[in-house]
Amino acid sequence: MGPDRAPDGDFPWWLVAVAVLLGGAYVAIGLDDGARQVLVTLQRGVGITIFVTLVAFAGASLVGLGIALMSLSGSLVLRQIARFYTEILRGIPILVLLLYVAFVLAPALVAFWNWLGLPEARTRDFPLLWRAILALVLAYSAFIAEVFRAGLQSVDTGQIEAAQALGLKRWHRFRFIVFPQAIRTILPPLGNDFVAMVKDSSLVSVVGVLDIAQLGKVTAAGNFRYFETYNVVALLYLTMTILLSLGLRRLERRPARKTR
Repeated sequence: MGPDRAPDGDFPWWLVAVAVLLGGAYVAIGLDDGARQVLVTLQRGVGITIFVTLVAFAGASLVGLGIALMSLSGSLVLRQIARFYTEILRGIPILVLLLYVAFVLAPALVAFWNWLGLPEARTRDFPLLWRAILALVLAYSAFIAEVFRAGLQSVDTGQIEAAQALGLKRWHRFRFIVFPQAIRTILPPLGNDFVAMVKDSSLVSVVGVLDIAQLGKVTAAGNFRYFETYNVVALLYLTMTILLSLGLRRLERRPARKTR
């Protein structure tokens, strides 16, 4: 074993250091009345951050899977549409896409709704929260589509051909043969995208959604305690991402154990 390769059984000293750092930070907040009040205020945004992340990631995964299947389709038209979708959306920064969806696409969708003759709607009836979620779905679905595509292509074609020879229909081949094997390849990068979305969900604050970042900005503007406020904001995001990363690592080990 080379000196640059760490053995799998290494004791997680980094985790001990993180636990000490987070624990010390929360103790310091508890001893400071101002910081403690900031934490209480920002906790109201945790629910919004989690809601935005879960809904947007679920939507992005469904759309991404659909785009991945289109890119592997036998239809030239579907493959080109999938390629067009991924290249366009991956080329636009998430912040720009968020502003575009919130202030351009959303009013256009409302206008189209009214043009169809459906019950009249107004742009302000389209909540900013759902505009932000839609933007995250569009942005992340393009990246997740490539994750799904690579995972589906990693499955041995011989097994697919064997299932086809046994008379399994296309849907059954996908459900029982392709997807269960592809998920082992898909899960790690998909987990990384989920953690990344937790952090990128802070961008919804630019359109006024009251998540952790927005509440932090409003709180700091009111109490002028920028040091304490943004320390708490960073601490909350760090706590969520660390816990998610640990949970995803444990989840990734389960398929590996089953294959041994």
